[in-house]
Amino acid sequence: MYKKLTALAILLLLFSVKTLSAGTSTEISPADADIMFDDTQLEEELVYPDWFKLTLGDLGDDLSEAKKAGKKGIITYFGQKRCAYCEQFFKTSLADIDIKNYLQKHYDLIAFDIWGIDDVADTDGKQYTERELSIHYKTNFTPSLIFYDTDGTPVFRLRGFYPAYKFRAALQYVAEEFYKKETFSEYFARANPGEYFQLGGLTERDFFLPPPYDLKTTRKNGKPTAVFFEQGNCHACDLLHSAPLSKDLSIQEIEKMNVIQLNMWADTPVITPQGKKTTARKWAKSLDLFYTPSIIFFDTDGKEIIRVDSVTHFYRLWGVLDYVNKQGYKHSKDYQSWRLQQREISK
Repeated sequence: MYKKLTALAILLLLFSVKTLSAGTSTEISPADADIMFDDTQLEEELVYPDWFKLTLGDLGDDLSEAKKAGKKGIITYFGQKRCAYCEQFFKTSLADIDIKNYLQKHYDLIAFDIWGIDDVADTDGKQYTERELSIHYKTNFTPSLIFYDTDGTPVFRLRGFYPAYKFRAALQYVAEEFYKKETFSEYFARANPGEYFQLGGLTERDFFLPPPYDLKTTRKNGKPTAVFFEQGNCHACDLLHSAPLSKDLSIQEIEKMNVIQLNMWADTPVITPQGKKTTARKWAKSLDLFYTPSIIFFDTDGKEIIRVDSVTHFYRLWGVLDYVNKQGYKHSKDYQSWRLQQREISK
């Protein structure tokens, strides 16, 4: 099924994540170690770092406190008590003393539980429960972060878990106000040129459709469409294919879709599900993609359903595939509620 399997992927199959993370003779970058963990639900509930803030019940008041302390704004954190991705965020990005100090210097971080029922007013004065606020900001995956400037305007969102170096870049992108003149993908590509422009070495799979890529015509077969945006020299891409996408349950779901793979830096011609002629590079830019692999799912009308554009392991990926194929987006107002319903049904 694989036409390419990198040395890293082989190692991932031979050794446990724990062994690799603890250190072996194999050279693994800190960013690679960050993304290697088990995403099953935690047995014990997470405890927030003691420097997290609890809301005063009004984010406007929280922002005023932050401004009085000389901060550049606030960040709202949306998590879950048994979220493995949240735990990894705490253990990597927030355990890095430089990142922690930089964050605390410029922001107050306000913590919310996406299932919480406490009332809170957003900076515009509108009232929500914690749960309703998380839905309002479309925090499909935890942890999610919303960055507010000193005027109380939400200016940037990170949805899901990312390696520490990318989270650090996002902090600097907002704190130094680069968001006012460029997208994060543009900023990151400019600040980290070695990360990108790798055109070769994609992992080919049997379920990827061959070119030409006319997704408007393809979607007429009644199947949803999944577009994999990847790049060369991408360990996270290798991990996706060698781990969650090596499992039969994932493959069974992915084979129910029209699936294509694009290198996000290539000039591969493509017609989008909406019928626009473009290239992989231009399309990725218009979608403001800044992480590989990113998977974007479209319905049979060519509308985006959901995207997975952060670190993703088996349980999260399979949940999204199931959600798309069962058209959960038609039956529930948000992804997390639908997944909870499915867990209740399976009991």
